[in-house]
Amino acid sequence: MSRQQQEDAITLANDTLELTVVALGAEMQNLRCQGTEFLWHGGAAYWSGRAPVLFPIVGPAPGGVIEIGAFSAEMAQHGFARQSVFDLVAQDAASCTHRLTPTPQIRAQYPFNFALSVTHRLDGGTLAVVAEVENIGAETLPFGFGFHPAFLWPLPGAEDQPHWVQLENRGEPPLARIRDKRLPEDRLPSPFSDGYLALDPAQFEDDAMIFPEGAGQALTYGAENGPSLRFAFEALPHLALWSKPSGAPFLCVEPWHGMHARTGASAQLGDRPGSLKLPPGQTARFAYHVTPTL
Repeated sequence: MSRQQQEDAITLANDTLELTVVALGAEMQNLRCQGTEFLWHGGAAYWSGRAPVLFPIVGPAPGGVIEIGAFSAEMAQHGFARQSVFDLVAQDAASCTHRLTPTPQIRAQYPFNFALSVTHRLDGGTLAVVAEVENIGAETLPFGFGFHPAFLWPLPGAEDQPHWVQLENRGEPPLARIRDKRLPEDRLPSPFSDGYLALDPAQFEDDAMIFPEGAGQALTYGAENGPSLRFAFEALPHLALWSKPSGAPFLCVEPWHGMHARTGASAQLGDRPGSLKLPPGQTARFAYHVTPTL
């Protein structure tokens, strides 16, 4: 962390879990279970992120530009929230809430009145991360949203063990692969069998594995004879798994509501698969819960 991030950092702890969150991106920096670290440390040699929040798009904008009606502007991959400084608006012994509202720089990219709040909360051995997008303007708010946390691979103490992902619904969701930064209509055979996927770095040679439908609302990422992380998702119907094919020591478990622009489609934000159009005065809520086990 930078010096400014260290000064802004909030640490929460109970008898089981400890986590640190910074104001930049409202991003989690550490997640420890009984003193053992589970979160990727953000090494720049592979990927500097740790657990970014994706808003108001998931994935890149076609040509680096989004369109909203007649409006257009440049926008970086996964949107601006991950590079924005949030305000700390609430904190107690078990939780903290950070909030982002438009700055002039944000309005130049996204001309809407909104509030994005991200709450990290400890509940015994489970961490809940809850995001709320509130439309505080007079126009319909178009957006996509996602979480992008990265966890150690191999998991602590399981360096020589096979690692896997098990879907709770035991589904075999079809696989989508991004082509030219777009989401094609065709689907590939599922890499899951009865909900089980044995992980291999070679699976990420073609970038992320994206499952637009059918992955369900809960999964476990674990190591044979080792630790695990159980996830439950709320209002996040799309799933991606991502790492680097070079054997990067992390796995991103990414629940989304919104995806990349379709192949052949316009750059309109509201046309992206899974995008939401939130009426004035309404709030959309997204969450994931993760329970580490040693």
